[in-house]
Amino acid sequence: MKKTLIILGVVVVVMFLYGLSAYNGLVTMKETTTAEWQQVETEYQRRFDLIPNLVESVKGIMAQEQSIFTALADARTKYSGAQTLNDKAVAAGQVETALGRLLAIVENYPTLKSSETVQNLMIQLEGTENRVSVARVRFNNAVKIYEVAIKKFPRNIMASIFGFGDINYFEADQGTEIAPKVEF
Repeated sequence: MKKTLIILGVVVVVMFLYGLSAYNGLVTMKETTTAEWQQVETEYQRRFDLIPNLVESVKGIMAQEQSIFTALADARTKYSGAQTLNDKAVAAGQVETALGRLLAIVENYPTLKSSETVQNLMIQLEGTENRVSVARVRFNNAVKIYEVAIKKFPRNIMASIFGFGDINYFEADQGTEIAPKVEF
């Protein structure tokens, strides 16, 4: 009887220690995912800070493309008002679509391409787009690690008990793989 109690006690302690370790691991993974998303948002903010400067520079040279400026402003507003991570990702995709149209126009206007201000802003924006891309990859990698952890047995039991839910991967909007077509 005493041996049985000792064995039972050891089993309970081992299960408790596993549960503690699993919980702490899930917290760490979720926080890593959150931190990676914050990095994505930091890069978005950099992009959003550069866009008005680029738009104002281009506006000074080219007033007839008002629809693109409006689309960019609307997309930035939607992003600012987005509450959830998923809503922010969708709004960011809309910014990219409008920005792609603007960049295509800049490429087709020799006067704009030769403007030093526009060139400098374009270089900064390209660098920011690269940073956004890297940040998204890191975020998706963190999401993958977290998602695998909350779905594998027996950690999935701990995840459901403590409310660790799914986090969506960042996915580009449909149609963004098609280059914008600019016609004058």
